Amino acid sequence: MAAAVSSPQLLNSLSVDPDAECKYGLYFRDGKRKVDYVLVYHHKRASGGRTLARRAQHGDAGPAARSPRQDLPLPGKAGPLGAGEPEPPLDYHEDDKRFRREEYEGNLVEAGLELERDEDAGPLGAGEPEPPLDYHEDDKRFRREEYEGNLVEAGLELERDEDTKIHGVGFVKIHAPWNVLCREAEFLKLKMPTKKLYHISETRGLLKKINSVLQKITDPIQPKVAEHRPQTTKRLSYPFSREKQHLFDLSDKDSFFDSKTRSTIVYEILKRTTCTKAKYSMGITSLLANGVYSAAYPLHDGDYEGDNVEFNDRKLLYEEWASYGVFYKYQPIDLVRKYFGEKIGLYFAWLGVYTQMLIPASVVGIIVFLYGWATVDDNIPSMEMCDQRHNITMCPLCDKTCSYWRMSSACATARASHLFDNPATVFFSVFMALWAATFMEHWKRKQMRLNYRWDLTGFEEEEDHPRAEYEARVLEKSLRKESKNKETDKVKLTWRDRFPAYFTNLVSIIFMIAVTFAIVLGVIIYRISTAAALAMNSSPSVRSNIRVTVTATAVIINLVVIILLDEVYGCIARWLTKIGGTQAQGRAVSELQLLLRTGRGLAPAGPPGGRDPGERDPRRWGLQTAGAPGSQFQGLPHQGGEGCQRRFVGRPGDYVYIFRSFRMEECAPGGCLMELCIQLSIIMLGKQLIQNNLFEIGIPKMKKFIRYLRLKHQSPSDHDEHVKKKQRYEVDYTLEPFAGLTPEYMEMIIQFGFVTLFVASFPLAPLFALLNNIIEIRLDAKKFVTELRRPVAVRAKDIGIWYNILRGVGKLAVIINAFVISFTSDFIPRLVYLYMYSENGTMHGFVNHTLSSFNVSDFQNGTAPNDPLDLGYEVQICRYKDYREPPWSEHKYDISKDFWAVLAARLAFVIVFQNLVMFMSDFVDWVIPDIPKDISQQIHKEKVLMVELFMREEQGKQQLLDTWMEKDRKKAEPCNNHSPAPAAPPPPPPPDGPDFPGGSL
Repeated sequence: MAAAVSSPQLLNSLSVDPDAECKYGLYFRDGKRKVDYVLVYHHKRASGGRTLARRAQHGDAGPAARSPRQDLPLPGKAGPLGAGEPEPPLDYHEDDKRFRREEYEGNLVEAGLELERDEDAGPLGAGEPEPPLDYHEDDKRFRREEYEGNLVEAGLELERDEDTKIHGVGFVKIHAPWNVLCREAEFLKLKMPTKKLYHISETRGLLKKINSVLQKITDPIQPKVAEHRPQTTKRLSYPFSREKQHLFDLSDKDSFFDSKTRSTIVYEILKRTTCTKAKYSMGITSLLANGVYSAAYPLHDGDYEGDNVEFNDRKLLYEEWASYGVFYKYQPIDLVRKYFGEKIGLYFAWLGVYTQMLIPASVVGIIVFLYGWATVDDNIPSMEMCDQRHNITMCPLCDKTCSYWRMSSACATARASHLFDNPATVFFSVFMALWAATFMEHWKRKQMRLNYRWDLTGFEEEEDHPRAEYEARVLEKSLRKESKNKETDKVKLTWRDRFPAYFTNLVSIIFMIAVTFAIVLGVIIYRISTAAALAMNSSPSVRSNIRVTVTATAVIINLVVIILLDEVYGCIARWLTKIGGTQAQGRAVSELQLLLRTGRGLAPAGPPGGRDPGERDPRRWGLQTAGAPGSQFQGLPHQGGEGCQRRFVGRPGDYVYIFRSFRMEECAPGGCLMELCIQLSIIMLGKQLIQNNLFEIGIPKMKKFIRYLRLKHQSPSDHDEHVKKKQRYEVDYTLEPFAGLTPEYMEMIIQFGFVTLFVASFPLAPLFALLNNIIEIRLDAKKFVTELRRPVAVRAKDIGIWYNILRGVGKLAVIINAFVISFTSDFIPRLVYLYMYSENGTMHGFVNHTLSSFNVSDFQNGTAPNDPLDLGYEVQICRYKDYREPPWSEHKYDISKDFWAVLAARLAFVIVFQNLVMFMSDFVDWVIPDIPKDISQQIHKEKVLMVELFMREEQGKQQLLDTWMEKDRKKAEPCNNHSPAPAAPPPPPPPDGPDFPGGSL
């Protein structure tokens, strides 16, 4: 603490450029102690002057007065009492009484009373006008002083800076000295590299040659960072222990704990340190939630661009990772982990593996699409539909306004449907199911490699502290209980306290789901009404493109609604999280809430960069997936196969109506898969381009520009000079706070749903996902490096609940694709016709086989076409797509036997497809081991080396002890021959250090 004592004298003798030694905010004013963390608060100097001065008179001289280990106030430009001013003794009882008086008088003022205080010996002097008193600001200042005093007692060193270039904002810089770092590293069981080096087992034979060739081929796409180079040696890691310091290389103590580790240690101290209001404790999360501090964050290592910028990890990340010019290179994952921590490193590692796995999926998808393109001219059903010689007259698509139409007019739709509805689609669905299983197994193996490389083997995550909202509600309940019966027992929230919040959660979620279904219904009604309106148009071109126009506009409306509801649901989720009564925010509980509560809400409490606040209570998962890929389900009921859709749509003369006015829309003669493909492609591309990329780029830029205008408005004269001399902590404060990884995971999980759930209808989905992710990786990297405050490094050994969600989506994809192929495409009806009804073993006559006949005289009153002669001839019989008896049959319009044969084949296909693909996926899961063999061998080798190391150390201690005892025995033998001698002193304990034979590595 010697440096802390000399700080006031240092501040009085500053050089001409006071920021030169502290590197513009990266160090304390002495230029030696590094800033590991920053607390930010708002202060009002004028309104709090009287109360602060009165506290100084009574002895409340700031946080340092509360610690018996510190004799001076917090060093800084503007401490509570001024630099170097001695502090009177503190009377806690008087301070508590004064605090209660101030709170009570503040409540009187809020009740409408006017107060005037007369203190003859007041600090403002007789007759001096008093500034207005702000009780809330005084309360926050009181809590800050107590909290900072407790931080000093915990061993941290603080320095305050209120004379900043940001008006009304003060900063508390925190430094963790060496002894605190060692103590906390031991508490947290941080694995640190020892002096012991050992060789990593290398592959031999053919595999070694293959790896060497691959390394040479991929060398141009490797990032130019030291951490990414292949290593043949590794340091043995061991949990840090102050008693075993001789095991570690402590030659450079300043770099032994990197900035990531230092900020993590300080954050752990901030979490467990509390301040008390009477008997109610409040930690850093509660202080942030209640506005006592406005922000808390570690500092970036420095600037990332500029000619005179000192080289640092942030600049290296910007050049080799966060630049669009290096999109073709691998990510420097080890450097990302070194700078941002394991949790963020695992996210980008998972995103990189997912993007790499999309390459083979994209190639196969392109081949499937090209196969459909190459065989479209040989497809007999589409050729029959395009053949005008058949002159098949189809029934109207809507009542009254729509007339009869020729099937040949749907030739373009039929040909386009073949691009996505062909035999290769089934193969691609099976391939993507196996691809999903292989991707999950590949990621598990990659994750184990990272755990080994990052020394996370054996690491177990612990439950986190209670949520700030829970603490606030407990405090409120405690105050009510104390005011009634003065009991001091520990207060907990019961089910009666939680019930209103749970009931509100349930009602809100049900309401949001109902809104989602209402919008889907509204889109269906829009399609029906728009199709009827366009059918009345006199232009033949408009009437010929009704289906494409209706489908495209309806999907665009659906896309806009999805984006708007996503933001609205986010606001509702934040409110639901705020009123929630759940205590734990630990990972196990939060992951369960992820499944039960459905969502992505960003919790308002918690210091930026700690545990992911969205992971704590992410409530939009189910709602967002229901609005994005789940919105495609609206196409399945009224656009299912020709037999299935008729159960929802009806038939000519007996259609199904919504609200007795809107007739359900029919499936196109060319098949429903084409419309499903249009919906999927527009929503997927629109969501990625607009919401994911445009919003992520545009919104931060807009916020940054608004902050620039505000800053220029505050000091327009010296704005340029103001910007040039900003401290590091001031520059970082203007950045956006880190909101957690939940939005990033949600974005990719929804994309994964697009790629797997409906891949049977859109084989090009993996290709568009690949192109998006190539940009997404660099976009996210640029955001983390340049636009966001540096998050606190959080240790994690896996991606958490997101892995289980991915597995669930993969299993669900098998079922959905089975139903899409079976009921939405014509694949099963074609097989049934080919093997049961075809006369010559070909598909000739398939189109006519799938069409039923209807006598136009059987139309219901008021539903027949207004212009029955629109085609130029009178129509007696029109055709529609269904399996029903003809009008001349005894049981006319009843379901025919062909329908039941096709339905049985559909259900059989679903069962066989689902069980076969899931069996193959489980087989892939069983064949590929979760832990690579070389990694398991290396882990075993580390354990053996660690045992040998400690055995040698124990043997060295025993040998040294035996040597000392032998020397003492020899010295005592001559004395025993003459006269008694005093007993020899016991041997000194073996020293710890590099010179100790047993401990030297």
